Amino acid sequence: MTTNRKPPGKTEAPQEPFRKAVAGVMRAMSGTHELEVTFAPEKPALIGSGEGAKVRLPEPPRKMSAHDAAILRGHADSLALRLACHDVNVHRRLVPQGSQGRAVFEAVEQARCEAIGSRRMQGVASNIGAMLDERYGKGAYATVSERADVPLEDAVALMVRERLTGLETPPSAKKIVDLWRPWIESRAGEDLDALDRSIEDQRAFGKLIHKLLADFDMADDANLDNESSEEDESEAESTDEADEAEAEAGEDDTGETMEMQESPDSTDEAEEGMMEAEDAPSGEFPEDSETGESDEAAESRRPPDHGREARKGPDYKAFTTKFDEEVKAEDLCEPDELDRLRSYLDKQLSHLSSVVARLANRLQRRLMAQQNRSWEFDLEEGILDPARLVRIIIDPQQPLSFKREKDTDFRDTVVTLLLDNSGSMRGRPITVAATCADILARTLERCGVKVEILGFTTRAWKGGQAREAWLQAGKPANPGRLNDLRHIVYKAADAPWRRARRNLGLMMREGLLKENIDGEALDWAHRRLLHRTEQRRILMVISDGAPVDDSTLSVNAGNYLEKHLRYVIDEIENRSPVEIIAIGIGHDVTRYYKRAVTIVDAEELGGAMTEKLAELFTEDYVPPPVSHALRGSARR
Repeated sequence: MTTNRKPPGKTEAPQEPFRKAVAGVMRAMSGTHELEVTFAPEKPALIGSGEGAKVRLPEPPRKMSAHDAAILRGHADSLALRLACHDVNVHRRLVPQGSQGRAVFEAVEQARCEAIGSRRMQGVASNIGAMLDERYGKGAYATVSERADVPLEDAVALMVRERLTGLETPPSAKKIVDLWRPWIESRAGEDLDALDRSIEDQRAFGKLIHKLLADFDMADDANLDNESSEEDESEAESTDEADEAEAEAGEDDTGETMEMQESPDSTDEAEEGMMEAEDAPSGEFPEDSETGESDEAAESRRPPDHGREARKGPDYKAFTTKFDEEVKAEDLCEPDELDRLRSYLDKQLSHLSSVVARLANRLQRRLMAQQNRSWEFDLEEGILDPARLVRIIIDPQQPLSFKREKDTDFRDTVVTLLLDNSGSMRGRPITVAATCADILARTLERCGVKVEILGFTTRAWKGGQAREAWLQAGKPANPGRLNDLRHIVYKAADAPWRRARRNLGLMMREGLLKENIDGEALDWAHRRLLHRTEQRRILMVISDGAPVDDSTLSVNAGNYLEKHLRYVIDEIENRSPVEIIAIGIGHDVTRYYKRAVTIVDAEELGGAMTEKLAELFTEDYVPPPVSHALRGSARR
């Protein structure tokens, strides 16, 4: 007796049917049929918009419970609703410029998108509730006792969700709402109630959010004024067209009345050009993992123009600098652990190393091509030129001819790579940044260019000993920066690459990455470069967000850190001999820096770094004059 057996083939992973189902639901819910959905052990993210959008979801566990499935579906529903209910052009015109105001605006807009789906589909409401409960549960907010320890944007978004859906706040987030509710209700209770009437109209809803920000003393009407002026222009054009039509009808003496239709909003939006990529929905909290990490989307903000900030320096200060530290990487970790972390870094991105190495070799060939010997001939002094001796034999009256080797422009150069070590860089971005910095440092060293690798973060989440000192002092108003800085030297400019190689593994250490105060870090790296004797000094900044420190922003103006960052950048770009260039990972840095590039995925970092360095080295360099203020800063 014979039996028919199927030939052996590749078995399907047990999670694969669930993945396919989730991806299909996302495409249907978002209306994006070409949506690319991937699963990876990283934070969920939405990249791009429209048919070209890409979504990354957490990898489902092999043994998945119903609760695990609800959490993952909650992430998928949240991102699908963002695609379906959110217009990036309208959002770009309405979003505030200030960091705190923008964070609140982003969180409430995401709550609107999620509320639309929750009101229409009970299953979506259940999934998003499970996702929020899991997210805030990781932050351990049940133990907080002070309002300053809880992000305002999360409290506002949760209260908006209550108003729009009628659902209770997830248990793990109730302490957040309870701490902020009296303050928010007393200032903006009526405006919160008004949001429900405009939930389907993003433009009207966005204007109501601006009223909320005014209630919180975070008003920023720059974009709102632009939106109003664009609407006025559109209405004026419609009125002019109507008048012309009526005039033509009068001349024809037909007696007919012509009805003019107003131009649709889509015309107004089309003038904005291509739609920009959006990050994952906001509403994430600074401690989104066991060690805590700042949210990527809360940090991602749109730019005002470079010239908007006054040249006068901001009133920026630190409450105390006693607890700040500038430390070498090897002093933060034992040698054995550094070796282990470096080995882990190499294994994580073994495939990327070959790609970045090829790019680095290309950069090296371009630099070496400029180092080929070139000479100046027919000089009165230098090295005797034997090729020109024939002229003396022919005509003894000819003088001897000398030659001299030309110097290449970039031999006397130092490059500083300043890496953002904030919590939002955790995972793939910081791993890629460390690998790229490592390979480029080795490449430039071969070409005779010195490289310094620096990192910046804080010593603690939500303030450290500086905040404790402020509390003991009675919480004086406008205290300035309320966190302890940690500036890390991974590789000094004069240190050879082979000695500093293992130090870059420190970025893989759990708990190192916390918050980021970019302005002071940039000033620190700049002052180190000013002390260098090289003729040409280049500073490359790699970051994935604007400055964020919850402790500082909770007791100062919402744009306190951002304003200082803009001032430091302006000083370097316009009054310093240091050349500065920035690379933003999923974050638009062109609003801060004149010379900048933004990449969507961390995988593009190696190509962006090598290309920008190659551009700098192939340009004709003219060092700018140094102002007296900067000379004084360098001496200090």
